[in-house]
Amino acid sequence: MDIHSYSRPDQVRVRHIDLDLDVDFERRVLRGSASLSFPPGAAAELTLDTRDLEISEVEHAGGQAAFAVGESDPILGAPLRISLPRGAEWVRIRYSTSPSASALQWCEPAQTAGKARPFLYTQSQAIHARSWIPLQDTPGVRVTFSARVRTRPPLAVVMGAEMEPGSGEYRFRMAQPVPSYLIALAAGDLGFRALGPRSGVWAEPAVLDAAAFEFAETEAMMRAVEEMYGPYRWGRYDLLVLPPSFPFGGMENPRLTFATPTILAGDRSLVSLVAHELAHSWSGNLVTNATWSDFWLNEGFTVYLERRILEKLYGVDRARMEGALARAELAREMARMEARDQVLAIDLAGRDPDAGCTLVPYEKGALLLAALEQAVGRERFDGFLRSWFEGFAFQSVGTADFVACLERDLPEAAAAVPVREWLTRPGIPEGAPESRSDALARVEALTARWIAGGAIDTSAWTTQEWLHFLRTATAPLDRLDREFAFTRAGNAEVLHQWLLLAVRAGYEPAFGRLEEFLLSVGRRKFLRPLYTEMAATPSGLARAAAIYEKARAGYHPIARATVDQILGR
Repeated sequence: MDIHSYSRPDQVRVRHIDLDLDVDFERRVLRGSASLSFPPGAAAELTLDTRDLEISEVEHAGGQAAFAVGESDPILGAPLRISLPRGAEWVRIRYSTSPSASALQWCEPAQTAGKARPFLYTQSQAIHARSWIPLQDTPGVRVTFSARVRTRPPLAVVMGAEMEPGSGEYRFRMAQPVPSYLIALAAGDLGFRALGPRSGVWAEPAVLDAAAFEFAETEAMMRAVEEMYGPYRWGRYDLLVLPPSFPFGGMENPRLTFATPTILAGDRSLVSLVAHELAHSWSGNLVTNATWSDFWLNEGFTVYLERRILEKLYGVDRARMEGALARAELAREMARMEARDQVLAIDLAGRDPDAGCTLVPYEKGALLLAALEQAVGRERFDGFLRSWFEGFAFQSVGTADFVACLERDLPEAAAAVPVREWLTRPGIPEGAPESRSDALARVEALTARWIAGGAIDTSAWTTQEWLHFLRTATAPLDRLDREFAFTRAGNAEVLHQWLLLAVRAGYEPAFGRLEEFLLSVGRRKFLRPLYTEMAATPSGLARAAAIYEKARAGYHPIARATVDQILGR
């Protein structure tokens, strides 16, 4: 059973959802119906997950169905219990969402790239799908779905599904079963640009050219993963560039990855995010964590695949650079974490599953897989991964399934690596793989020369090299800013690292740009460290509160919850 769901799929398991929705930008609600289909059985009740939904009517083949909405929990929302007659095979629920639904971000025109039309997007992971669809909101239940969606012209609607021809409405169909957190919808002023025969990018017209340039190598990435781990099983792979309030770097919705505009660096140096979201088409979307305590099965596998893609397309040192920077960031984050949050098989009882979205499932999970590869060699480990994806395709699995599969199919790796220690103990086990980068070593040598007063050539540096420079250059911030103009940096990753240094050092010339950045970007990766650093001192806390007062309304509900907690609101 999933502790984060009221549903009882052991009694009634939904197989298909059909949505019929109107997008109402004026009232900031979705309104319509969800028809849920399931095999007939003996169960007298269907229990669904909801959060702040207004349920007006439920019907089945025999007419009106009795229903009741239970008491609401701050984390889980409220159960919707529907009485079923014997032999029932479907129910249709008429409902509307709340203007404050946790999955929905209603962006005003000023929050978009074009500044002319509003924008809506959903973010269903981890348990936010229940705030816009009444359903069994657990990754352990996979469904196919179809949808008819209407909005006001000239706005377009896209979903993570196959678009079907229709008149006066947008129609979609997802033939492969997916977990609820991967159901996604967006509406706005959108254009499309093909990237290859089965890939493309959706974006507002103002950023479409930049996005098409940045993502031009998507098709090559797809071929790279297929060569290693088997065919792409979802038909198309498109990307949608969202407004900057999107709280994550990317969201791997099948057929339509949602992406932050902060990766549009102009030099393709941040496309590791595309590699990551594409890799989810195998690890996460194809084989899914059964509960949120198994989240590392999604993200650890995906980071491992991401680095393999980067190595295949851009060379070993690019992958090692990414790995070395991430390992250092993991160490910094774990130093501030409770021991209970440093384990892969995390206990989330009584907690919001969003609390488990740290670097641990991503980077510690990837390190475990790298240790297993090291134990038996790449060829054998690749064979194991390929059989994992093929054997559990379109299924949801748990950590125990992984351990059993490893011990059965790759016993030498299971014997050589203390897997249970990796899963259940805090910290990084001794002997974990290291990622050593020649490029970063060269940066360190040049940094030492620059600190000593020598001239250095940084004209060919990538984002990763600049980040390493900022993390190792022990020099006054005014000198750094004077020589490299970091306060005016256009690269979001570099600017974020610089602003962290500025907050820690009290470098006031950067505080205006700090406020501007926090007012314009809603990505949690940036918000959480900056607000945390500001909150560490009384003056910083006052500055953080003043900025947040202006910025809060423009952040996604997930980001607001994060910053609310940091600032004690």
